[in-house]
Amino acid sequence: MTYGGAGGAGNEKQAAPARPNNLSLENRRALSVSGVDDVESFDEHEIVMRCGGTLLVVGGEELSVGKLSVESGEVRVQGRIRSLVYEDAPAGRGGFWSRMFRG
Repeated sequence: MTYGGAGGAGNEKQAAPARPNNLSLENRRALSVSGVDDVESFDEHEIVMRCGGTLLVVGGEELSVGKLSVESGEVRVQGRIRSLVYEDAPAGRGGFWSRMFRG
């Protein structure tokens, strides 16, 4: 499944072009996601990622982030994956990593 969203439409700032967003799901146990801008939150039942102007919410059980590369926009999730849902991203506080490293 491939999703390409247009993020940042209507912003006055010059936004970087959205990265192509691709998903690869293997036997509902491993998910590879590209085009991730930030990880908003995660726990063993839900992982929320920002992809352009949308949020990707991964639901399941025993979820863990096996690989995270914010520079390349790649995330690998392992566990029992039950759902993948795209939602409009609210303008907000920034992602998990940006909140962690605020100075």
